[in-house]
This record gives sequence, structure tokens and C-alpha cells, in this order.
Amino acid sequence: MEQENNQKKATIRKVIISVLLIVALYFGVKKIAFTLTHETTDNAQVETSIVPVLARISGYVKTVVVKDYDSVNANQQVVELDDAELQMQLVEQKADLQQSMADVSNAKAQLANAILSLQNNKGAIQLKSIRQSKATNDFTRDQNLFKEQAITKKQLDESEFQLAAANQEAVNAQTEYATANNRIAVLRENVNRANALIQMKEAKIKETELKLSYTKITTPSAGKIGKKNISIGQFVQAGTPLFSIVNDSSYWIVANFKESQLESLEEGKKVKVRLDAFPDLAIEGTIASLSDATGAKFSLLPPDNSSGNFIKVTQRIPVKISINNQAAFKDKLRAGMSVFITVDK
Repeated sequence: MEQENNQKKATIRKVIISVLLIVALYFGVKKIAFTLTHETTDNAQVETSIVPVLARISGYVKTVVVKDYDSVNANQQVVELDDAELQMQLVEQKADLQQSMADVSNAKAQLANAILSLQNNKGAIQLKSIRQSKATNDFTRDQNLFKEQAITKKQLDESEFQLAAANQEAVNAQTEYATANNRIAVLRENVNRANALIQMKEAKIKETELKLSYTKITTPSAGKIGKKNISIGQFVQAGTPLFSIVNDSSYWIVANFKESQLESLEEGKKVKVRLDAFPDLAIEGTIASLSDATGAKFSLLPPDNSSGNFIKVTQRIPVKISINNQAAFKDKLRAGMSVFITVDK
């Protein structure tokens, strides 16, 4: 009886071992066949574009109208900085501009008066020239009369004095004309300088208005924001990243295949995608492009095989994979998700 029981147990063990060997052989052959006909990698993840939202000027945060992980539209205002100082600066600059415009009007008026005075100087020169000619003729005539004893020496001296005075007046008129002409050049420069000052102040006003527009911070693109790095009342510097916007409408996959697997990879080839988070989803993709350099070449300190002892390490090549029928899986995809990629050889 005991011998029969031992025989039965031995038979059961043999059956179990045989079944296990058959199962192991089946899965082993299946695994080997799969390996021979497919290339795979689990060094892959979902990618998308992430756009930072930055402060373009420094200031205190006045309002924040979004929360962590909110959906936003393009050009949507999300943060406002306090603009009280800039508003006061703008009022002051506009008042300064009005004063400069008044200075321009005053400079133009002075220039116009100087031009009128120059016309008067021209008239004075002509008048002095006429008087000079008359005094010259009178003196010449009186000289002849004095020779004939028709006039006295006193009358001749008076005529000579009138000629000298007329000559000096003509010289003075020319000097006054030159001075007035030079003054016009100075006044024209004053007008040009005043106009340039207005342009400079108008540019400063535009700069302040531009800074005022920067106090209302808008989103550069649509998507979902990440974690906020700001709160109301906080002071932010220009260039400070406030939060990032994740583009939730366009995803792709970057898979890092070994260099020994590249023979089976080419642009346009179909691949199977399995998300670690949702392994039951049947997702297909297409190889969009292959990198022209290994991942190590993009590292902060690329390896230099010409220095030191060389140890061969299999390199990996980044491969970009587009997701087919992406809209159907949009709610499941998240940037940074781990992915398993299968490609037929």
C-alpha cells in the first residue's frame, strides 16, 4: 500500500515537472522568438513643450488669478504687478513733456523775432550805405568849393566829420548784421535741441507705457500651468520664472535605443507604445526622426575616449516618436510618463 502511494506521488511529481518544463519551454521559445523579431526599450518617456511664464519687470505681485494646475488660454492675464509707481512716473514725464513743448514754442518765437530783426538790419545797412554815399558826395563837393573859397574851413570840416560818421555807421551796421545772423544760427540750434529733447522725453514715455503693459503678465501659449512660485505681495525680479505652462495638446515620445538597435529603426516605421501607468491601452506611434548624436554628447561633461583608460560603453541614440491618434489618449498622457517601446525588426 505504501509502495503504491509512493509511486503515485512520484508520478504526480513527474507530471508537474513535465508541465512546468513545457510551460517554461513555451514561454522561453516565445521570448526568444520575440527577441529575434523585435527591438524594445524601456528607456523612453512622454515629452511635450513646457513654456515658462516670466516677469519682464521687477515689482510687487498685486493679483494672481490662477491656481496650481489650472488650464489657461493663450494671452490670458494670470498675474498683475503693482503699477502705482510707474503711473506716477508717467504723469511726471507727461508734465515734463508739456514743459519741453512750451520751451520749443518759445525757442521758435525767439527765432522768428531774430529773423525779423535781421531784416531790419538789412534795411539799416542799405540806409547807412545811402547816407555814406551822400556824405562822400557832399565832402567831395565841399572840397571843390573850399578850393574856390566858396565855403569856410569850418564848413569843410563839418562835411568831413559827416563822412567819417557815415562810414563808421556803415561799419557798425555790418557788424550788427553779422551778430544778428550768428544769433539766428544759435537760436536754430536751440530749436533743434528742444525738438530732440521732446523726442527723448516721448521715447521715455513710451518706455514707461511699455513697462506698464508688462505689469499685466499674460500666458504665451495655452495649456496647463504647473505649481505656482509666487503669491500676492511677493516682490519679483525681472526675469523671475513665475510658473510654467505645459502644452496639453501636443505630445510625443523620446526613446533612447542602444546603438546596436539602430539597424531596425528608420523614419516612418510603426512602433507599439505601452504606458506604464495604463498598460492595457493599445497605442501606436511612428518614428519621426533619429538624433544625429548620442545622448552622452549632450551631457554637461561629454566623455572623451582619447584620454585615460578606455572602457567601451554601449551608447544610446534619442529617437523621436509621434503618437498616432493622439486625441484619443489626450486625457491619459502626461509629460514625463515612462513608456515601453516595441519595434518590429
